[in-house]
Amino acid sequence: MKKEVIVKLHASFEELVQHDELGSECWLARDLQDLLGYAKWENFAKVIERAKLACKGSGHEPDDHFLDIRKMVDLGSGATRAIDDVALTRYACYLIAQNGDPSKDAIAFAQTYFALQTRKQELIEQRIAEVERLSARKKLTLSEKELSGIIYERVGDQTSFARIRSKGDVALFGGLTTQDMKNRLGVPESRPLADFLPTITIKAKDFANEITNFNIKRDGLADEPAISKEHVKNNKDVRDLLGQRGIRPELLPALEDIKKVERRVKSEAKKLPKPKKKP
Repeated sequence: MKKEVIVKLHASFEELVQHDELGSECWLARDLQDLLGYAKWENFAKVIERAKLACKGSGHEPDDHFLDIRKMVDLGSGATRAIDDVALTRYACYLIAQNGDPSKDAIAFAQTYFALQTRKQELIEQRIAEVERLSARKKLTLSEKELSGIIYERVGDQTSFARIRSKGDVALFGGLTTQDMKNRLGVPESRPLADFLPTITIKAKDFANEITNFNIKRDGLADEPAISKEHVKNNKDVRDLLGQRGIRPELLPALEDIKKVERRVKSEAKKLPKPKKKP
């Protein structure tokens, strides 16, 4: 495919991008039909139906990617009429392109264009999830540090925090100890369990810590049994809340070592172009 054809097609596809009321990108099937070289809507509609089947076959709900709509078109002299159309997600466009004839330049280009755009979105979503997990882990470190400081201040025993945190873990993980969870998830002995937990579990532990910190101060708890009882209750309550949504923390799989995620995020950040200095 010649470079000038690629440049022209790229510009054409970019011009077709629309945004719904929530700001999400979408393409209208009637616009895509013309660009992909389908003269009749009936023929293009058949391609859309095949794409819907492919969508369902890949485990996605077609209604989430293909939205049937009606729009008004100008017939001239002020007359209009409503016609069928379909609002398409990027993934829907990719599937439509995959069901087209790749010997046509526009379809061959669309197959690559939407494949790369879809992959780009996946990478963005993955990075956002990684940053959220890093942020949650840092927040958990802070709430644990605060809890440790409060316990030492009131109990005067440096080992109390470890015992209280351990009992909290047993309550959160349905009777499994911290070591049980490390064994289950394959966490190295020298590493904290939280470094391998999914974001929702990290946030659950942090939430329980925050409640404990607040209640210790509010209620004037000043000995290990009282603080331990409070922390166990808060972790159990958080577990019950997750359970209401069908989430059992002990059954969630381990995620990538958060230290590796942190190094990768920092490394990629260094590769970003630096802003030019003002003269």
